[in-house]
Amino acid sequence: MVLDSKRSTVDFALAPVARKLINVNPNTISWVGLILALLCGVVFWFSGEEGNEWMLVLGAVMVIVSGYFDALDGKVAKLSGKAGPKGDYLDHVFDRYADVFMIGGVAFCVRWCDPYLGMLALVGVLLTSYMGTQAQAIGAPRLYAGLLGRADRVVLSTLFPLIQFVMLCVADGQYASFDIFGFELTWLGIMMLWFAVVGNLTAIQRAIITWRNLGRMYPPEGKSE
Repeated sequence: MVLDSKRSTVDFALAPVARKLINVNPNTISWVGLILALLCGVVFWFSGEEGNEWMLVLGAVMVIVSGYFDALDGKVAKLSGKAGPKGDYLDHVFDRYADVFMIGGVAFCVRWCDPYLGMLALVGVLLTSYMGTQAQAIGAPRLYAGLLGRADRVVLSTLFPLIQFVMLCVADGQYASFDIFGFELTWLGIMMLWFAVVGNLTAIQRAIITWRNLGRMYPPEGKSE
């Protein structure tokens, strides 16, 4: 949620392009973003092979571009008057697949991350999003609150691959990983640990907020606010 609340500040980068693409079906733009997310995950997967470390930089760029298209489809839909429930639903579905593709590419690349930690990170990210949409599904307000929103994930998924690449290139790579309490963590592993811990905390936080909202919306009989 740290960065999700700042989404309006990037409108300057979306509006001009959206106006030029106003005749393009927003769903087509959504598909482009999803395909880029899939390719990004593949790039992160192959970046773990010796000699392919440069793909970390390519993957970081693809995260940003995919995230841009993810935001652009909604902007085009609003400007063209095509925004509606079907487009919103498709956007949520594609967002979840994009999360799995991009984060999964790191999660199951054993050079960068322990697979068990990777699975916990995926669970945290998916539960965070689920709690937000589930709130809306049961009649409570759509929830974006929490410690880790989608915008935060996009930024972290861009920065940490770049940090990992830089650390591999300096000082013979001796700062590319750390030994913490007997566990070796790369910089990308630290990112996944953050997703695992903070993602699940965000899911719990959203569940509590929704429960309280429902209490205000549907107070017990005999009580009023």
